[in-house]
Order: sequence, then structure tokens, then C-alpha cells
Amino acid sequence: MKKKITLKQLATELGVSVSTVSKSLNNSTEISQETRERIQAFAKFYNYRPNNIALSLKNKKTKTIGVIIPEVVHHFFAMVVRGVEQVAVKRGYNVLISLSNESFEKEVINMETFADSLIGGFIISPSKETLKKQDYHHIHQTMEEGMPVVLFDRTVPEINCDKVIVNDAQVALLATQHLLDKGKKNILLLTTEDYISVGRLRTQGYIKALKLAGIPLDNKLIIKTEDSKRSDIILPALENELKTALNESPEIDAILAVNEIYAAAAMRVIRELELNIPKDIALICFTDGVISKYATPPLTTVNQHGKQIGIEAANLLIDRLEQKDISETPITKVVACEIVERFST
Repeated sequence: MKKKITLKQLATELGVSVSTVSKSLNNSTEISQETRERIQAFAKFYNYRPNNIALSLKNKKTKTIGVIIPEVVHHFFAMVVRGVEQVAVKRGYNVLISLSNESFEKEVINMETFADSLIGGFIISPSKETLKKQDYHHIHQTMEEGMPVVLFDRTVPEINCDKVIVNDAQVALLATQHLLDKGKKNILLLTTEDYISVGRLRTQGYIKALKLAGIPLDNKLIIKTEDSKRSDIILPALENELKTALNESPEIDAILAVNEIYAAAAMRVIRELELNIPKDIALICFTDGVISKYATPPLTTVNQHGKQIGIEAANLLIDRLEQKDISETPITKVVACEIVERFST
């Protein structure tokens, strides 16, 4: 009897990507016929069972939901999971949690692995690599087989499913205006590349706030990190880039960071340059987590209410699973944010 082979092992043996194998096994015309036939023949030889997601859904429904998050270092994602678990326990469901570690391949494999565990549906924040590739075939496939998916935080219009978000552009505008109201005029933005929706929208809000205040946009004051890797890996490069910006533009008097990890890196650089927070440089960030609360000084933040996002996402998913009185049209829920003022602004 041949040993069971995994999707990743198939890809390695054939010298192709996990995405190519997955699409070929689902007969996607994106892949050439010759490649599809070669992969399908190889999979058949090794008794590979394609589309575990469909099989598990057809054979048995379980009261288990899968949550796939990019990383756990962010307080925000930890709070989302807490909200999901609160609802799941209350409604009699189990929760399985997995990390993509910002990897497209791991995200695809995690979905297949969860399907083997007879997951009923998914709550997902896509990895940065998935967003950069713009390859959502694994999510589309899951939905086509009748398994509900709820996206949160990082959402994309190409996936027509339930979503839970915050109004990132509007809140970034308010955060920037908060700094402007404090008399700050040269505000630096620490953000992500635009392929990540939250980074793109928060940049838009920042730019709009400057425009409303009659302040010309200076692109040198926008630092976009190419961080398809985990946050802890890219922080040294981020710190170096910020240090260069502050040395070259000493007029910078405030920083808006898209998360509290970037804010912590900014605090470290500001201290190294022997500058004072908030006298010399004010600082505000998204994510009202432990880092923000216990920093010195405590950070002014945008509280995204991650736990509430998790609660809304879990209720949406379970309502779909239980076929409650819910619209067939995908629902987008917007969770309100608020600015928590402390001593960094």
C-alpha cells in the first residue's frame, strides 16, 4: 500500500508550486492541459485524494470552525480569536486555529488540513503573500463546494463572501486629524504596501486628512514596508529606514503607525536619536494592545475592537452553517473604532 502523499509533497516531487498542483487537481484551465494531465496522473498513482474540502463537507457536517490568521505576534489577531472562541463556546462549536505565517503555501495547506478535520466553515485573514499573489483559488474552491467563509481585516473584492471590517480610511483620517489638532504639521506615516487592503486604505485616509488641512503631500514622509514576511523579521529594516528619514527630515514632528509593533520600532528609533515623545515627535498607532498600554509613555491608539470583530465573524459564520434567517447576499459588517488618547500625543 502506497504511503499517503500530501499536496506539498506532490508539488515538491513534480517541481511545481502548491497553487499549480491544487489548480490542476481541480482541472483549472489556468494550467496547461499537459501539466494538468501530468499532475493528475501522478496524484492518481499515489492515491492522492483531491478536494478533501468537498469530500468532508459532503460526508459529514461538524460543529467545528477553522480560523486561519497570519500571525500571533499582533495583539489584534489574538483578540479576534478570543471573540471567535467566546461565540463558539456559547453556540456549541469547537474552534481550530492555524497560522499561515504570512505564507500563501501554508495557507493553502492549512485549509486542506482543516478539511480533513471535517471543518464546517472558515474565518480567515489572508496572508500577505496571498494578497501579493492575488491568488485566491483555494478560498473560491472552498466556497464553490458550499462551505461558508468569512473574511476579516484584510479583505478583497474578488472574494464574494461575508466580511467583517473597520472603516480604515475614515479612522486613519481621524487619527491624522488628531495629530494636526495637536499642532503637528509634518506627519510621517509608517504603513504597508498597497496590496494589503488595510495599508492602502489607511494611507488614503492619511492623505485625505492632509488635503483637508491644506498641507501638501510629501511622499518622503510615507514609509511603506515590503513586509511579506512576519513583522518580527522586517523590524530591523524598518528601524533603519525610519532613522534615515528622521535624520534627513528633522522637521518631522509626528508619526502615524499602522500597528503597535511598528510604533514600538518607532519609539526605539526616537529614543536612539535622543528625541522626546510627544514634545519632539508625537506618536499614534492602530491596535490598542499590551505594547501600547505599557509603553513609556503609553501610546495614543486607534482601538479596532478586535474581540468584537471576532464575535461578529463567528456569528456570521455559524448563522450560515445553521442556515439561520440570513440574507443570501454576502454581508459586510463594519465595526466602529475609537481613538484612545494617552501620553504620546
